[in-house]
Amino acid sequence: MIESTATQSPTPWTVTSTTPEPHHSDAEQQAGGRGPGRGAVLVGVAVLAVALGAAVFAGIHSRASTERNLDAATQRAAIPTVTVTHPLQGSKAQEVVLPGNTEAFIDTSIYARTNGYLKQWFVDIGAHVHRGELLAIIDAPELDQQLQQAEADLKSAQANQQLAETTNVRWQGLVAKHAVSQQEADQVASDLAAKQAAVAAAEANVGRYKELQGYERVTAPFDGVITARSTDVGALINAGSSAEPHELFHLDQVGKLRVFVSVPEVYADSVRDGEQVDITQDADPGHVVRGTVTRNAKAISQTTRTLNVEVDVDNSGGDLLPGAYVFVHMKLPAAANTVTIPSNALLFRAQGLQAGVVRDGRVQLVPIRIGHDFGATVEVIAGLTPQDEVVLDPSDSLMSGMPVEVGAVAGQVQNR
Repeated sequence: MIESTATQSPTPWTVTSTTPEPHHSDAEQQAGGRGPGRGAVLVGVAVLAVALGAAVFAGIHSRASTERNLDAATQRAAIPTVTVTHPLQGSKAQEVVLPGNTEAFIDTSIYARTNGYLKQWFVDIGAHVHRGELLAIIDAPELDQQLQQAEADLKSAQANQQLAETTNVRWQGLVAKHAVSQQEADQVASDLAAKQAAVAAAEANVGRYKELQGYERVTAPFDGVITARSTDVGALINAGSSAEPHELFHLDQVGKLRVFVSVPEVYADSVRDGEQVDITQDADPGHVVRGTVTRNAKAISQTTRTLNVEVDVDNSGGDLLPGAYVFVHMKLPAAANTVTIPSNALLFRAQGLQAGVVRDGRVQLVPIRIGHDFGATVEVIAGLTPQDEVVLDPSDSLMSGMPVEVGAVAGQVQNR
């Protein structure tokens, strides 16, 4: 019994005897294995710290770089971009449009020179007539009778002259024979001279009445157009019986016209005889008629302060009518050493008229003087050169010394 018990007891002994061994081995493991585990943790922590530091550094560097780029972009954006243009050398002649009145080259009223009644007229308004063409006939019976009387007086004077000539011949023969005195012969010769003078007077009187009789036929004095007829058949004609005789017809020569235009005093020195000008009218604005400055008054009117200028126009085609209201386009010569810039390059400041010029990347506000204003462009007579870069559409904030960036170079608008 005891042996069997001893033989069976080892199992629990073994169990109980092995119990301290795990405890001993745990202590040894804890004492010997704590060193390697801590180092791994420290290494991991260090790696994590390095990674975190690198991430933080990368973030800070990226933010700083972004801020630097933003500052640079902001600074670049703060520099305005401008469009510039180069002034054109010289300036075309300025066109001044002035009102004018057309007149027929020859404008005349036709009056009667003989008293009587209008017997017949042959032309009316708008009729084109030629020189010497019959316009009307005046019936003047009294004049016809006066002519007959003058012719009779002439014949009587001629008869008396013939008798005086015969008597004078006879008396000169008697003087040669000493039959009569020289005094008597001289009286006969004087009577002959008186009779000759009477004949000359009678002939002149006949000629005058014939001339007046010729005025019974009213004719055109030149080629032209009848613009008015102020009489009719049976009208009483009183030639020269009043201070203002009655007009029968009005005749205009329209093949050539005169255009009178009043040029302001400021442009008077620019007017030159012989220059060509363009003439237009509201009735047909697209049609241009060429004319020539023929003469001017050479004096300024004290009433209107203008220079009266005559422009002659060849109107053989009938483009203009006498009395029409027209516009004369006169070219005035440009000043020397000038340039032309667009009107949108001007700056109106308290210091006066200025223009922005880009020089070495900065704007300089340059005072300028303009001559003529052409609308889209202006003539600059001082302050700019063709090499300058002039800022277009300058802003109100543009100041001298401001840095700018030239974005484009625009073309110049040509002046017409």
